[in-house]
Amino acid sequence: MRRDVSPTSAAIFWSIPLASSGFFTLDQAQPTGLRSPRSSLHVGHSQPRSVFKTLRLLQKPIPDEKKRLMRGRRESLDPHWRTSGQGLGQQATGCGATIGVHPGCDFACTGCHLGAEANRVRSIGLEQTFRQLDQLRAWLGPKGNAQITDGEVTLLPTEDLVAILCYARHIGLIPIVMTHGDTFRRRPGLLERLMTEGGLTEISIHVDTTQRGRLGYKNVRDEEALMPLREECADLVRSARRKTGLPTRAATTLTITRQNLDGVPHVVEWCLRNRDVFGVLSFQPVAQVGRTREGLPGVTVTELWNRIEAVLTRYGLTRRGEGALTFGHPECTRLELLGVYQRAGDQPRLLTIVRDGCEADNEMMRAFFQRGLGGLKFRDDTLFERVCRSAGVLLTDPRWVLGPLRRWILERLVVLGTNAPQLVWDRVRRTVSIDSFCVVSHHFMNSAELATEKG
Repeated sequence: MRRDVSPTSAAIFWSIPLASSGFFTLDQAQPTGLRSPRSSLHVGHSQPRSVFKTLRLLQKPIPDEKKRLMRGRRESLDPHWRTSGQGLGQQATGCGATIGVHPGCDFACTGCHLGAEANRVRSIGLEQTFRQLDQLRAWLGPKGNAQITDGEVTLLPTEDLVAILCYARHIGLIPIVMTHGDTFRRRPGLLERLMTEGGLTEISIHVDTTQRGRLGYKNVRDEEALMPLREECADLVRSARRKTGLPTRAATTLTITRQNLDGVPHVVEWCLRNRDVFGVLSFQPVAQVGRTREGLPGVTVTELWNRIEAVLTRYGLTRRGEGALTFGHPECTRLELLGVYQRAGDQPRLLTIVRDGCEADNEMMRAFFQRGLGGLKFRDDTLFERVCRSAGVLLTDPRWVLGPLRRWILERLVVLGTNAPQLVWDRVRRTVSIDSFCVVSHHFMNSAELATEKG
């Protein structure tokens, strides 16, 4: 069983226009009595928000509800962690996950968070799942990230999983299915069905050497041996996109022990090359919880990030500390949100969004939040919504957008060896690409560690 933790908890919450993508949208109104487990509830990709509601983005690119919820999160933080680069309460309201949707799993991994009774516990059913999603919607607000998870949720009847995805969409959440991915390998067409019938736009696939039960991969000893599997999973996502004509963002997650720690650089390198699919890479050092094998050796934050940065520095990352952007407690979550600039035939160049020790970057970040732009997200917007939301940002403070922000962006382009007209021309000719790549780590504690002052 994989670690059921969001690979996007920090990464997507920190998504700003540079890191945004997606074309799916949905009315974010509250639900109105949709409770039937087998109802005709269906949310397709062709249900745009009304023109009137979209035009309101010109006035309010970030919903008032989201702003209110973020204020509450920030006020709940210890003052010590209310830093200028703190994402919780400034850019995001938090993350949420379902519990009891499908407690069982067909894997028997050495680093498993499930309890010993997981495969004997009955699912809570759709009625209670919908009520959980209502609670998540109230806590997270519009475009909240809802992890559809528990054990292995792709083992649910397809109609039930589709209904869960549709309901999450209907109430204004963005659901992400957390999975080991083998069900998609065994059941061709399932991913496409979740996309077309359930409106699925985000998926997380967990692949590492701690897993037991993988089709065709028994007793794998190192992460390099799993590269063909990662290629297969990437091809599954690319194929689903082609067949449906719909966008789907994917992340990949790994449980890290001392036994597979040295494989981390290989996975970072592979994901950077395949960021068109796995643009978010999440590591979770093992913790002694659930059914995790007793004595399975863990790793420290420093040990993990030494391996990660050994790769990122080869592509231009410059790091003097832990980074300016945080999400919650820095001992819990650490991330690198990076822009990626690549000319045809050249290797990618990484661009840190907020550079360490750069006052110009920090000032721009503070100005962004001071103007009430925290929580800005373009994920799953239609093209029309993107245009209106972007115009809404401009109208928030035209002098700042066209002045300091524009100059800051142009200065960053100079560092890359280009300028705005050249970049536009290169994009038209498709000789350059600009996208994003995020690496995040989530660190967990067992009950004894939680009882300490640090916990």
